[in-house]
Amino acid sequence: MEAENQTFSGFLLLGLSEDPELQHLFFGLFLSMYLVSVLGNLLIILAVYSDPNLHTPMYFFLSNLSFVDICFITTTVPKMLVNIQTESKDISYIGCLTQVYFFMIFLGLDTFLLTIMSYDRFVAICHPLHYTIFMNPQLCLLLVLMSWVIIFWISLLHILLMMRLNFCRSTEIPHFFCELAQIIKLACSDTFINNFFLYVMTVLVGVFPFTGILFSYSQIVSSLMRMSSAGSKYKAFSTCVSHLSVVSLFYGTGLGVYLSSVVTHSFQESSIASAMYTVVTPMLNPFIYSLRNKDVKGALGRLLCRAGSFP
Repeated sequence: MEAENQTFSGFLLLGLSEDPELQHLFFGLFLSMYLVSVLGNLLIILAVYSDPNLHTPMYFFLSNLSFVDICFITTTVPKMLVNIQTESKDISYIGCLTQVYFFMIFLGLDTFLLTIMSYDRFVAICHPLHYTIFMNPQLCLLLVLMSWVIIFWISLLHILLMMRLNFCRSTEIPHFFCELAQIIKLACSDTFINNFFLYVMTVLVGVFPFTGILFSYSQIVSSLMRMSSAGSKYKAFSTCVSHLSVVSLFYGTGLGVYLSSVVTHSFQESSIASAMYTVVTPMLNPFIYSLRNKDVKGALGRLLCRAGSFP
C-alpha cells in the first residue's frame, strides 16, 4: 500500500468556481483578505507585547489567538492564490497531507484558545479575588502548551491513518484546500477507522470545547444576575463582548459549513461557506477586538504613533 501511494501523483483542487471569468475576482478578493488578516493580527500581537498595560492573561491568550489565526489562514489561501495565478489545480500528495496536518492543528488551537479565554473570563468575573492566583503566568503558559501538544498528536494520528489509505479513482477535491473529510471520500480502501477517528476528533476538538464555553458563560450570567449594581454588571459583561462575538462568528460559520454540506450538493456553495470560517473569521477577529476594546485601541494607537515617529 505504501508503494502504491509513493507512485500516486497528487490531487486536483477544484477551487471556488470553475468559471474562468471569476478567477481574477477571487484572486484579488482573497489576496486582499489575506493581507488584511495577516496585518491585523500582527498588529494585535505587537500591541500586546509592546504595551505593559496589556501584559495580562486575557491579552496573552489574545496574542496567541492572533498568531494562530495568521497560521490558520496561511495554510489554505497562499496555495489557492498560486493555483489561480498559474492556472493550475494540482497539489502533490505530500503537499496535501501537509496542508491537512497544519489546517487541523490551527483549527484545533482556535477552539482550545477560545475555550481557555472563556475560562479566563469566568475566573475574572466569578472569582475576582482569586484571579491572580488561578490565572498565574505559569498556568497560562501551561494551558497554551498543553493545547499545542494535544492537537499536535491528534493531527499526527490523522495523518498516519491517512497514509495507510489507497487512492485509485477520481482525485478531484471539490474544495479550494485539502479538507480531511473530502480526501477520505476519495480513498478506495477501507476508511472505517479514519471516519471513526474523525468523529471522535470532532467531539474532542469541537463539541467538548464548545460545551466548556457554554458552561463558563452560564456561570458568568449567573454571577452577573447576583450583582446588585447595574454599572458593575455592564462593566463585567463588557469584558466578554469581544470574546462572545469571536466565538459566535467562529462557531456560527462552522455550523454554516456543516449545514451547507448537508443541504446542498453544490461544491461551490460548500466551498464558499468554508471560506467564511477559514478566511473571513481570522480577518475579522482583530477588528472585533480592536473596535470593541478600549485597551487594545489605545495600545494600537500608541504603537502606530511610535512607528510614525521614526525617521
